[in-house]
Parts: sequence; structure tokens; C-alpha cells
Amino acid sequence: MKDQADKLRKIISEINELELEEDQYKNILTHKSSRVITITSGKGGVGKTNFTINIGIVLAEMGYKVVIIDADLGLSNVDVVLGKTAKFNLSDVIKYKKGILDIIEEGPSGIKFISGGSGMQELIKLDKKQLIDLLTELGKLDETADIILIDTGAGLSDNVMSFVHAAKEVIIVTTPEPTAITDAYALIKTISYKDKNKNLKLVVNRAEDIEEAYNVLDKLNLVTERFLGLKLEKLGFILNDSNVTKAVKRQEPFVISYRKCEASKNIHDIAKTLVNNSQFNQTQSLGIKMFFNKFARMFNS
Repeated sequence: MKDQADKLRKIISEINELELEEDQYKNILTHKSSRVITITSGKGGVGKTNFTINIGIVLAEMGYKVVIIDADLGLSNVDVVLGKTAKFNLSDVIKYKKGILDIIEEGPSGIKFISGGSGMQELIKLDKKQLIDLLTELGKLDETADIILIDTGAGLSDNVMSFVHAAKEVIIVTTPEPTAITDAYALIKTISYKDKNKNLKLVVNRAEDIEEAYNVLDKLNLVTERFLGLKLEKLGFILNDSNVTKAVKRQEPFVISYRKCEASKNIHDIAKTLVNNSQFNQTQSLGIKMFFNKFARMFNS
């Protein structure tokens, strides 16, 4: 394993340009690649981070090795929701040469999380050699994780859209409120300008009942397909459940605090759909290194 890692680092160090096509990366990344999923929303306050944490826990309980990267540059709060304090963030890898595996924090049910912190801002300022060094370090996550969830900020800012465009697979979280639906559509529309083949999945959070949930899923998919020529994957919904609020106040994931509540059942259904019925083909994954390489290029452009 050490020889393979050394060989990989040598190959990467000899790359003269970062503008690599995906087929070139396939030739280099002969080892395991994680499934990288960006989770985002058109507006804040729709429960995106809470969704990310809880589905990550359910996926871990299903036997997958899950790492969550908190990439919300403005309101980084994965650790807050988990009731934990992150000792390090990505900035420690960039500035102080800590190993990526040294800054990983342990969460419940075997999930792991990384705080992006100021490191996300610093990432876009790296020169070519620094970026290659960071990508090499990030590549270690591909060896330790099956699924990496990227929790972004909300809206249409450059950093959010760079995370979205860098991913092959994106989950959009919305609620039934008209403003949330409008902002979700604006996000989808912006994505479609750059990539109409993006694998977009939709989750409706805080639906009052199943009828309302499907109404939002169906109508948003219909409008998106008709006017943008882009078909959404209806991943599922989470019903409005007072136990979710109780768990947030306790700084505990609701799938652990209230395992049998309606919202927990909904999260389990979504997780099963994500791994069993998803349109995504695991062979399409190029891992976290390719993801962050694309992110840096897109943000700088």
C-alpha cells in the first residue's frame, strides 16, 4: 500500500498542468474513489445541514464509511448540530501541514466530519504546487471513506456554485414554502446553464403530509423538465416532526434521539433510495481529489 501511495504521489508531482480532463484522472486514480455528494439549497433555513448529518448517520449504520465536510463558508455549523467542537479545520492542513486524517473528528454511529473553516477560502488562493500537495493529502479520504457528503452554504454565491458544479451528484433540499421553492428553482436554473446532465436529486423537508410533499416534488420536477430540459431525481421527503426541533435543541441527531419518529423513518427511506435506486453509477465517481481540483478551477474562473 505504501509503495502504491508513493508511486501515486510521484505521478501527481510530475503533472505540469491542473487542467486535467476526467479521463486523464481515471488513468492516475487507479485506487478506490469515494462517492462525493454535494448537498445544497436555494435559501437558508430549510434544514440542509440537519439533513446532511442525519442521512450521513443512517448511511453509516447501513455499513458505509461516511465523511462529512462542512463547506459552508459563512455559517459552518456541522459541529454545533452534533454538539461537538472541532479542534482543527482544513486550514490546518494548508497552513500548518497537518495530515488530513489528523483533522477528522469522530461523530455518532461511526460518521466522521471535517470542518472547512477558513481553509475553504485559503484553498482558492493556492498556487499549483500547493494545490497538488493538498489534493494528494485529500486523496487519503478516498481510501478511508465510501461516501463523502459536502455540506455547502445556501444560495447562488460563487463558492456555493463552485461546490455544486464540481460534483457529479447534487442533492437539493427545499421546503414547501413558496420562497424556498422559488429559490430552489433559481438554483436549478443556474446549474442548468452550465450542465444540463448534472445528476440532481430533490428532497422536500418539513412537508405537512405526504400529499404536500409529492405536490412539491412533482411540480418542481415538471417545471424543471419543461422549461430547462433537466429531469430531477425525486429522492424523497421528510414530514414536519416536532421531534426534529427537540433534537436540534439537544444538539443531537434526531435519527439517534428519536429513532422511531416519522422524520427518522423518512430519512431511512431516502438513504435506501440513494444507495439502491439512484440514477448515479458508482463507476462515475472520481473521488474527492478530482472534486476539489474542479472546485478550485471553477472558483478561480
